[in-house]
Amino acid sequence: MTELETPEEIAERTVQQLRELLERIIGENIELQFVPAPTPGRIRVDPSQIEQVIVNLAVNARDAMPEGGRLTIETANVELDVDYAARHVNVKAGAYVMLAVTDTGTGMSREIKARIFEPFYTTKGPGRGTGLGLATVYGVVKQSGGHIRVYSEPGAGTTFKIYFPRTDAAPEPTDPAAPTALARGTETVLLVEDEAEVRDLARELLERLGYTVLEASLPTDAVQIARQHVGLIDLLFTDVVMPRMSGRTLAEAIAAERPEAKILFMSGYTDDAIVRHGVLERDTEFLQKPFTAQALATKVREVLDRAGGGRAR
Repeated sequence: MTELETPEEIAERTVQQLRELLERIIGENIELQFVPAPTPGRIRVDPSQIEQVIVNLAVNARDAMPEGGRLTIETANVELDVDYAARHVNVKAGAYVMLAVTDTGTGMSREIKARIFEPFYTTKGPGRGTGLGLATVYGVVKQSGGHIRVYSEPGAGTTFKIYFPRTDAAPEPTDPAAPTALARGTETVLLVEDEAEVRDLARELLERLGYTVLEASLPTDAVQIARQHVGLIDLLFTDVVMPRMSGRTLAEAIAAERPEAKILFMSGYTDDAIVRHGVLERDTEFLQKPFTAQALATKVREVLDRAGGGRAR
C-alpha cells in the first residue's frame, strides 16, 4: 500500500521541482539560493499561480544579469501594522507570508520602476519580451488579496517582495487588550533615507517615541548635518542602498565626524540578501523594510543601549 505524503514532504518535493525548473530557466552562470521560513504560514493561492509568479520573476531577474549573478528566493512570516497600511492603498494591517525574489543585476531607475507592472511595457529589445510577465505577477498577487513592493537602484540589483495574507493567523480579538507599550527614548537620531514615503514614516514614528530626529534625503546632506549639528548624535539610522553613496560608506564618514554615534541600517532588500551579496557583514545591526512601529522601537532601543560606541562594519 502506498503511503500518503505529509504536507512537509509535499512542500519539499514542490520546492525541489521548482528548483530544477528555475535552474533550467536561469542558466548555469546564475547561482540559485532558496531561504525558506522555518515554519511558513498558510496562504490561499493556487500553487500553479505561485509557480507562475516565481518563474516570471526569475525570467525578469535572469535578463537583468546577462553576465551572471545570484538569484535568491526567500519566504518569511511578517506582520504589517496600521502605520504601514495607512500609507498604502488597499493594504490591510495583519499577518502575511512574504515571498522575496532578489537578484544582483543591473537594477532599475525610478522611472522604469514606476511602470514595470503596466501591460506590454518592456525595456527589452524587439522580440525579447512581451511586457506581460510582471503584469501577470501583479494580477495574481492582487487576485489573492496580497500586494507587491519593489526595491531597486541602478547597479544594485532588485528585490520584489510579495505579501500574501496568512490564513492560519489568529483573528484579532473583538475587545483587544491595551496595546503593548513601545520602548521610548530622548536621544538624537540622524535619519537618512532617499525614499520620502519611508523617511516620513520613520520620522513620525521616532518623534512619537520621544526621539529628536535630524533627517536627510541624501548621504551628502547627512554628512553636512553631522558636521554642523550642535550637540550629540546618538544614532545614525540609514538606508543601505542610496544614490551617490552607500549606507555603509556614509556610516564610515559619520563615524569619522561623530564617533559617539551608533549605527543602524535599514533596507528593502532582505537581510539575508544584503549579507550574501557582501553589502553588509552578518553581525551588522539591521532593520528590514517595511518595519512596524514595534520593530522600530525595539531595534532602536536595542542598538542605543548596546555597550560601546557605534561603528560601521
